[in-house]
Amino acid sequence: MKDDDEKMREARRTLDRIGQEGGLSATPAMKSAANSVRDHFSAADADKTDSVEVWGTRIARGLALLALVGLVWFLFGQLTQ
Repeated sequence: MKDDDEKMREARRTLDRIGQEGGLSATPAMKSAANSVRDHFSAADADKTDSVEVWGTRIARGLALLALVGLVWFLFGQLTQ
């Protein structure tokens, strides 16, 4: 019994330490992915001095997203028939 209690305390200490270091959370990875998607669709990589390029990139990426959603919807409809 005493050995099991010591193992349990050690495990809790380890989990507490990992939790404090942020190793148990997926939040930083999710924030990074969300920021990457936001930057992609807001054309953060386009030349900011050329507004036509920025808006053209945004429109093209938005249309590509709509095309993807339409394609997935179409394919899903084909599979369910």
